[in-house]
Amino acid sequence: MTTTLITGANKGLGFETARRVLAAGHTVHLGARDPERGRRAADRLGARFVQLDVTDDASVAAAVKTIESEGGLDVLVSNAGIEPRRPDGSFVDPAQTTADAMRAVFETNVFGMVRVLHAFLPLLRRSAHPVVVNVSRGLAATAALADPRSPAHFYPDVAYPSSKAAVNMLTVQYAKAFPGIRINAADPGFTATDLNHHTGTQTVEEGAEVIVRLARVGADGPTGTFQNAAGVLPW
Repeated sequence: MTTTLITGANKGLGFETARRVLAAGHTVHLGARDPERGRRAADRLGARFVQLDVTDDASVAAAVKTIESEGGLDVLVSNAGIEPRRPDGSFVDPAQTTADAMRAVFETNVFGMVRVLHAFLPLLRRSAHPVVVNVSRGLAATAALADPRSPAHFYPDVAYPSSKAAVNMLTVQYAKAFPGIRINAADPGFTATDLNHHTGTQTVEEGAEVIVRLARVGADGPTGTFQNAAGVLPW
């Protein structure tokens, strides 16, 4: 039986990924910051809820103890993330982006990912076929944002794509450091979720496709890659 932890899984891509890997036979720990929302989502799916705030050391440590006591971990899907938009869904002007605002985004999207992998690494190393999926975005690709012909060129925010570029670099470096673990980055595409105020052009079912695929790779599967639904992407 494969056991999977998904962070930020009470809604959106995380929830859909949980639903799909459960259907594939995985035991799923649904991670969420908010206990009420997390338990409600887990109950809907038949998953196991674990309270997990990726920005909090104590919360992550407690989640490790819980999952270890329930049998260990095979697959880690680092999905929790934030995007700095105003309440009306508009972007923050780069001229108004402060170091503190950048730090807040990196605390969840980057440092949170590092915190969770570092904490769960001993459990993953005990697995016969450990897998890590880091949820990134196509916006991490500098070439796309720099190219006026690219659909991504319009994207004005500074913090979010910078954080996802860091996620991609973490994926490359971790994959080299831990060759016994399949570690890949997933680009779910422009998916309509609460994160982007449902401005995305894809459904969560479409967006979760690549995450689920990478969560289910075998011991001889790819590692150190950046992929979307169509296949491998350039970094």
